[in-house]
Amino acid sequence: MISRPNKHCTVELQALPPRIGQVRRIVSAQLRYWHLDPLIDTAALGVTELLTNVHRHAEPDKRCTVEIDLVLDQLTVSVRDHDPRLPRLGDADTGSTHGRGLALIAAVSASWGVQERHDGGKVVWFTLAVPGTPAARRIQAERAAVAFEQTVTRLPALDESVFEEPAAALRTASLGGRSPVPG
Repeated sequence: MISRPNKHCTVELQALPPRIGQVRRIVSAQLRYWHLDPLIDTAALGVTELLTNVHRHAEPDKRCTVEIDLVLDQLTVSVRDHDPRLPRLGDADTGSTHGRGLALIAAVSASWGVQERHDGGKVVWFTLAVPGTPAARRIQAERAAVAFEQTVTRLPALDESVFEEPAAALRTASLGGRSPVPG
């Protein structure tokens, strides 16, 4: 017996910046309506990343469809567009302002993927486990184990010249010689 019925929501749009914000609000409202408030931030972040990819990269047009499906203990968010080129996880440079969207989705979701469509387009999707379900507890335990096993990356060297002057001198200099105490 299925204790929770399947739920589905579809939004068709042009992936332009003002519409991306509207879809993010639609997704948030739909999840609130389904009483899935703990998933709102992650789902909104993920759908924003996927729609931004359509906006930046899709050719020949920016038309796409966002679907949200809730089946038992799993929420699936997908974005379908007409561009046949498949996205890939990239290694963004440290100073780069883009190129981390799919890595971000991979980090916050239970799973994600890309599926080619017979009409020449593709679907990019991610899943989130519904909190309080066995699937969510399993994913949480797996993430805890992975986080524990990861090595610490080396941080860049700190510019220690900041520490050469006493803190009081720095404060006074930044106040233009005025006293930090009013009066």
